[in-house]
Amino acid sequence: MRTPYDILGVKRTASEDEIRKAFRKLAKQYHPDLNPGNKEAEARFKEVNAAYDLLSDPGKRARFDRGEIDAEGREIFAHAHAGAGAQGFRFRQEGGAEDLGDLFSHLFGERFGGGHGDFRMRGGDLRHAVTVDFMDAALGARRRVTLADGRSLDVTIPAGLREGQVLRLKGQGAPGFGGDVAGDLLLEVHVAPHKLFRRVDDDIHLDLPVGLAEAVAGARVAVPTVHGTVTMSIPPGSNTGTVLRLKGKGIKGGDQYVTLRVMLPRAPDPELTAFVKDWAARHPYDPREGL
Repeated sequence: MRTPYDILGVKRTASEDEIRKAFRKLAKQYHPDLNPGNKEAEARFKEVNAAYDLLSDPGKRARFDRGEIDAEGREIFAHAHAGAGAQGFRFRQEGGAEDLGDLFSHLFGERFGGGHGDFRMRGGDLRHAVTVDFMDAALGARRRVTLADGRSLDVTIPAGLREGQVLRLKGQGAPGFGGDVAGDLLLEVHVAPHKLFRRVDDDIHLDLPVGLAEAVAGARVAVPTVHGTVTMSIPPGSNTGTVLRLKGKGIKGGDQYVTLRVMLPRAPDPELTAFVKDWAARHPYDPREGL
């Protein structure tokens, strides 16, 4: 039977960082949004999530390694029969609350009062990892999340959510025993990269291509931000590497920093080449002075 380590393709000695990297790679590969209608990919995605749910929790991972729970996080108890060797039996979450009460009363009757209906226990917390779009994390959104157990929940993504942040959804964990409350769902959120924006704290960084004329003579150009497109002035004589700030256009009051990248025409232009050669001959300078 495949273990969570096998599913994620890591060794039993793998670090938390190695496990996280393996999960993110597989989750991106098999995410339902990238594989619409692919049932095999959907099943693999759920399998990967369940494996990460167990291995990302230090307590669960340690208990699995000791053989106290199985790959699905279900308890494994060793019950010693009087006058006989140890017998193993498996406790499954799908058992009814009444059966669980009988089980624990039998095992720990004196400790919990002895009666069949006396045992109560809060449900355990569950962990699940989900990947959200960069813009959803920046501005906030409400998204439906499919869990490894097949449930779907509508989750509010708060504006400014950071990579690796954990959202606690009360009462969405494992059911309680004997009528006690359910545990919580700990939703570990990963943020997908954006093709244009990079986040540093609450600031946004963007590389902006500009034309030769715009850099030399200055211009007003359209610039994308997480809040929409704005117009920005490029000062005359701007170079590649010049950084301009758009105040308040980052995340939750942060700023956006725009780094200019001067771009020449894609195809060589004989007229431009001749002009630049003539100009350079009459205006020599060393761009690498002081290098």
